[in-house]
Amino acid sequence: MKTICFRRHNCFLNSVKMEDSESQLLADEEQTPEPLLSSLDIFLFSLIVGLLIYWFFFRKKTEPVPEIKPFTPVTPQIRETSFIEKMKKTNRNIVVFYGSQTGTAEEFANRLAKDAQRYGMKGMAADPEEYDLSELSRLKEIPNSMTVFCMATYGEGDPTDNAQEFYDWMQGTDDDLEGVNFAVFGLGNKTYEHFNATGKYTDKRLAELGGKRVFDLGLGDDDINLEEDFISWKEQFWPAVCEFFGVEATGEDSSIRQFELVVHNDINMNQVYNSQLREKTRNSEIKPFDSKNPFLATVTGNRKLNKGGNRHLMHIEFDITDSKISFILYCINNTYTILLFYYRNIILYFYIKYNFFFFALYQSWVLDSERNILAILEDLPSLNPPIDHLCELLPRLQARYYSIASSSKVYPTSIHICAVVIEYTTKTERVFKGVATNWLKNKEVTDNGHKLTIPMYVRRSQFRLPFKPSNPIIMIGPGTGIAPFMGFIRERAWQKKQGKEAGETILYFGCRHKNEDFLYQQELEEFERAGVLTQLNVAFSRDQEHKIYVQHLLKKNKEQLWKLIHSNNAHIYVCGDARNMARDVHTAFYEIAEEVGSLTHTQAVDYFKKLMTKGRYSQDVWS
Repeated sequence: MKTICFRRHNCFLNSVKMEDSESQLLADEEQTPEPLLSSLDIFLFSLIVGLLIYWFFFRKKTEPVPEIKPFTPVTPQIRETSFIEKMKKTNRNIVVFYGSQTGTAEEFANRLAKDAQRYGMKGMAADPEEYDLSELSRLKEIPNSMTVFCMATYGEGDPTDNAQEFYDWMQGTDDDLEGVNFAVFGLGNKTYEHFNATGKYTDKRLAELGGKRVFDLGLGDDDINLEEDFISWKEQFWPAVCEFFGVEATGEDSSIRQFELVVHNDINMNQVYNSQLREKTRNSEIKPFDSKNPFLATVTGNRKLNKGGNRHLMHIEFDITDSKISFILYCINNTYTILLFYYRNIILYFYIKYNFFFFALYQSWVLDSERNILAILEDLPSLNPPIDHLCELLPRLQARYYSIASSSKVYPTSIHICAVVIEYTTKTERVFKGVATNWLKNKEVTDNGHKLTIPMYVRRSQFRLPFKPSNPIIMIGPGTGIAPFMGFIRERAWQKKQGKEAGETILYFGCRHKNEDFLYQQELEEFERAGVLTQLNVAFSRDQEHKIYVQHLLKKNKEQLWKLIHSNNAHIYVCGDARNMARDVHTAFYEIAEEVGSLTHTQAVDYFKKLMTKGRYSQDVWS
């Protein structure tokens, strides 16, 4: 086994070529008695002494790298659910919990936990799903301790999946948290109505239970710059912590190293884990399937939906026999080396220690120009981090979420999705390819007997048909936002076959061109002819000089829509882009209520808020 170390050379000596005149001068001086120490000797001696003083007294100490021990199989043990006992055993006094759906809150929590050592404290990041949070009142048993919550808000003001149990506990507990010190940073997006609802509730509820707020609630906005919001909050958070506990920064700005690069010259490649999940005897070992135990589903269909244009929109089908699951997709990053990127998302986070000016230009040079790690290393050749440290800075590749485009009533052993392959050229003339969609695109079904599998699980959702089939439904979903509505329409067809009275089923769909990306055109037109789809409204945004979107068609049918909503108890569903489409659709409904229902703007806003509360206005949107 061969270990490669990286070291920084602090000095070097260049050879000096003397001019002829200088050589002659030295030759002349050889004829006179030479002093014990020449000027050059004195200079070199002083230089060496100076370097020794710097080396032993002033240089920054090498970051500690923990000893890497050979892997030996261990017998599975019962998981420790007491974070208090773990903190005591490992001598930690700060625990940072994260409610994370896409990995950002988890990354922030890890950074905060590492930062603690700079202030003479020891932190740990923790998944609330893995610990018993009812022990929170015991945190005061640890001297000078505190907890931090990095809480993302998901969907319509909901907690993330891994924070749901903790959220439920907060709602039902009356535990006394006096003596428990805390702080909260929320991650949200202002394009959603319930901005940072989970972070706000966590901060409010912990204080109500008697906890001591060490620093003000931080609210990050992903619609603008979440990273910048977090950094600004963090720069004020740590001084507040120091003042609260009476500690000072130690001056140590090094991070705790977690990896060491080791080159193996002799290894059995059959024993190397290549990150591919193994099918456990047709997934029969452990149920239910979730984020930590995904189901391996077989790809049974993969077809292109659009007839033209430079995009690739696809419909994919998966076999989920015996799984009893809903749906979320895991993907494998198709990059250059397994070591660096197999589980790592290529999203930038670099410590200032490598290049300070680079961090200052983060927004324009990195985010706006869409440079990933590889592009940055190419464009900044002087940026040369050790490969083992690079691994530490890359976050895990996260699961991808897709709306289900099928009905479990019609397809009980199959799940369908609809997605657009992400591929475009960035401002730096590099081709960007979406990790998940390009991976899925290549999962083409063949007849050679080889089965392609996808690890997945399903998360709960409130985006579903009304309990009463007779209730009218109004569906608005341009582009791939049509996905869940294909499931809705197919289920309405199934309900009719069962002899149930199905209410009006109205769809508003939008795409660019009728002859290019009218998704599921044949199926939708057949459903309309069969009377399953009461009304099919399609906005072709670029087939005419002026653009037409779904919100324009809503306003065109305002009388009919207001009657369905106000008098017939219709349910409204919106799926697609949150930043523009969902907001514009919302505005269109306000205007319909004002123009047809004679409501003031304030009354219209309150009216649709009540519909949301009652579950009659549902959104499945993303930004």
